[in-house]
Amino acid sequence: MGYNKQNGEWADTEAVTLHASAARTSSANGSAVELGDRGTLRLLLDVTAASGTNPTLAVTVETSYDGVTWREIGAFTALGAIGSQRASFPGADRFVRARWGIGGSGGPSFTFSVSGEAV
Repeated sequence: MGYNKQNGEWADTEAVTLHASAARTSSANGSAVELGDRGTLRLLLDVTAASGTNPTLAVTVETSYDGVTWREIGAFTALGAIGSQRASFPGADRFVRARWGIGGSGGPSFTFSVSGEAV
């Protein structure tokens, strides 16, 4: 549970990690994370290393009511270098996951994490 500075009340928040910091060289889906009845994610995409020729990283956030059928609820702006982005993703169902696409040539690689909170 987190503290809401705007109104001085406690808010029902939960820390969420959709992708722990790790080096990735190919596109993939992250593991499903159960949110319960929290419907909004406030996430940080943090890229700490990038290599290859013209590397690109595209990260989307997907949700599912049953953990089987997935739909996209938003995406971070594609990155090609070290940096970070914050974004809010409303409309989440019971489960969420990150999906990433890696492109480029010369062995593109990114070390990144996707984490934040669910409210």
